[in-house]
Amino acid sequence: MGAQLRVYKRRIRSVTATKKITKAMEMIAASRIVKAQRQVAASTPYATELTRAVTAVATGSTTKHPLTTEADTPARAAILLITSDRGLAGGYSSNAIKAAERLTERLRGEGKEVVTYVIGRKGVAYYGFRERKIEESWTGFTDSPTYADAKGAAAPLIESVSKETAEGGVDELHIVFTEFVSMMTQNPVDDRMLPLSLGAAKDEDGKGEILPLFDFEPSAEDVLDALLPRYVESRIYNALLQSAASEHAARRRAMKSATDNAGELIKSLSRLANAARQAEITQEISEIVGGASALADATAGSDK
Repeated sequence: MGAQLRVYKRRIRSVTATKKITKAMEMIAASRIVKAQRQVAASTPYATELTRAVTAVATGSTTKHPLTTEADTPARAAILLITSDRGLAGGYSSNAIKAAERLTERLRGEGKEVVTYVIGRKGVAYYGFRERKIEESWTGFTDSPTYADAKGAAAPLIESVSKETAEGGVDELHIVFTEFVSMMTQNPVDDRMLPLSLGAAKDEDGKGEILPLFDFEPSAEDVLDALLPRYVESRIYNALLQSAASEHAARRRAMKSATDNAGELIKSLSRLANAARQAEITQEISEIVGGASALADATAGSDK
């Protein structure tokens, strides 16, 4: 009985230590979410307005440009997948990977060759374990990305879009990331960055917006050449910030669940330990009473 009680106490100490760690990670993630939300709120208007500006320039010109021109028969498509560098964030990375897999299957179903770029160690490990080729990868900054990180990831993508497919270029550029909706909701999404969809622009009320006419100096092509890297970089940066906020929210939720489960497990083990201790005490009392009774019987027998 004593051995069983020691086992329960050892497990309680182990689970208590784990609970302290998960609680600390929960608090750290909660503190980082606020900063991540502010960065998302600050970068989204810039990315939105830049997209509107590019749309206006492309709509107001007849220049064919990789930013806006659809290939007659698109043969290659690039996918940029954003995952996390660290685990313990629930299904955050796996959900993004599943979204990328669905997109890959759809593009291959359309007869396109898919080239994969990955941000985050979880995504790199996923493709590496399955021995699937990754064109290029980046790690080490997913929980706190900077514009320089987005610029570094955008450079090879812009280069691929600018090349002909025969030279290793791509006709389309897609991005898969996790959109931050709220503290409880984060949705993996896939979005086509290039070629830019030139649908009717919308105003803040969702109604059709009449775009102004522009005169281009020196030319519309030069303006689009200048806007192309800024557009791709801003979209990737906003996606990185959205993903970082989603990662912190998912990790906070996962760690809170782990902390709560550890608390319930400690309660259960404490009950079992108390039951074992009571059984041990009861057995000791029974042994003492039995011994005293046997001694009394032996003494009574010797007196006779």
